Amino acid sequence: MLMKAEQHDKVIILDFGSQVTQLIARRVREAGVYCELLPFSTPLSDIGKRAPKAVILSGGPASVTEKDSPRIPDGLLEMGVPVLGICYGLQAMCDALGGKVESSENREFGRAAIAFDDSKLFSGVLKKEVWMSHGDSVTALPPGFKVIASTKTCPYAAVADERRKFYGVQFHPEVVHTPDGARMLKNFVLEIAGCKADWTMAAFRDESIAKIREQVGSNRVICGVSGGVDSTVVAALLHEAIGDRLTCIFVDTGLMRRNEAAEVVGLFRDHFNIPLVHEDAGALFLDRLKDVDDPEQKRKIIGKTFIDVFTRAEKKAGAAEFLAQGTLYPDVIESVSPHGGPAVTIKSHHNVGGMPKDVKFKIVEPLRMLFKDEVRALGRELGIPEKFIGRHPFPGPGLAIRIPGAVTAEKVSILQKADAIFIEELHKNNLYAETWQAFAVLLPVKTVGVMGDGRTYDHVLALRAVTSVDGMTADFAALPHEFLGHVAVRIVNEVRGINRVVYDITSKPPGTIEWE
Repeated sequence: MLMKAEQHDKVIILDFGSQVTQLIARRVREAGVYCELLPFSTPLSDIGKRAPKAVILSGGPASVTEKDSPRIPDGLLEMGVPVLGICYGLQAMCDALGGKVESSENREFGRAAIAFDDSKLFSGVLKKEVWMSHGDSVTALPPGFKVIASTKTCPYAAVADERRKFYGVQFHPEVVHTPDGARMLKNFVLEIAGCKADWTMAAFRDESIAKIREQVGSNRVICGVSGGVDSTVVAALLHEAIGDRLTCIFVDTGLMRRNEAAEVVGLFRDHFNIPLVHEDAGALFLDRLKDVDDPEQKRKIIGKTFIDVFTRAEKKAGAAEFLAQGTLYPDVIESVSPHGGPAVTIKSHHNVGGMPKDVKFKIVEPLRMLFKDEVRALGRELGIPEKFIGRHPFPGPGLAIRIPGAVTAEKVSILQKADAIFIEELHKNNLYAETWQAFAVLLPVKTVGVMGDGRTYDHVLALRAVTSVDGMTADFAALPHEFLGHVAVRIVNEVRGINRVVYDITSKPPGTIEWE
């Protein structure tokens, strides 16, 4: 019998604004437990409707000592479910229950050695190291609580009222810098809260197919595809659910990686046998981008052109009532600011061509509750070739934002050839899977070079490779110098128009992953 999503045990995570709150959700799901992330301001009635088996309170940048700082929803601690407070969540819980929180003279930022007492929360935890990031500290415990871990400078590093199953940690178990942090979260949701570990991609696949059939009925669906993981998985899932009542549209911008357009067409027409409308609009995109060098303007032009071409392709696809989109859970989460305040725009979102507001379709978003790694796992369940599942992220505007300055057909061709060499060598040297994203950037700079007995004056190419979990932060990949030297030699020798190669060693922050 098929289990409905509502029948899974559920953990609710209340977000108090931490930059790493999403990691809590990822760790809980890695433990096989379904969870949802909600703003701290969510009314208790809305939380109650979800019937959570446990609640986790995230960290956040505010101070409990401030009058208007975020608070736990009234009545939450009387729901009778286990609660785990992390950093600010611990402080907010202790404050609400009659404890005391003060600004600390001994602030802790970074790794800290810790001593654990006997507690279910730390069962099987071997590594006595955690990641701290706090200024305030608990200085007096609420009635019923006891200390279960401490550091040299934080006597209340972890506390618990084990009768009510209330736990709090001053450190961050969700980050990789706390080596056994994932085990602690698993202990909380499985051993303390008693959740069933039945959240799997096999179960999600079956549930999603049933949901799609219920939502779509006998109607038709169109789905835009790009060759990226998200749109490919959406299309494969829909095809399993409704068969030939799905038609995919591939807008070929001419700004993709080398041979990628042909690979996308082959995947959908030959591998999946899904009806596909292929719109080759490379010349149109390049024409509209002519002489445009501002990166935000490039995005706007590409986005509008994408919509124009997609709209034209709809007529070829035939009448449809639904439009499928590859919205993921981070997109849903980021659409609601925890504090309701404005966010600084670093750059427009990489996705191309959000549909117009007056779109005539009903929307189906089967991936809207998944993280990126879960989408990849679902893709494997659906039998999508690993070449597409393991592919690095690629921005919607394509190579246009990897060519700072004006975009031309010649520059696109040069960059495609150089990028292909870089990616090929990463695969050959078993380095591709070790990097989260890798690509080349054709700089708007020319330098003097010597090739043979002649002088050259050609483009500079920058190579970029990063390691990351989700792209929110990233470190540059420490690729071997010998490897980089070999790649540089190949590019300069094989790609006419480049005579110098450099490697970007900037992390995020302060830089972004893409250059534009």
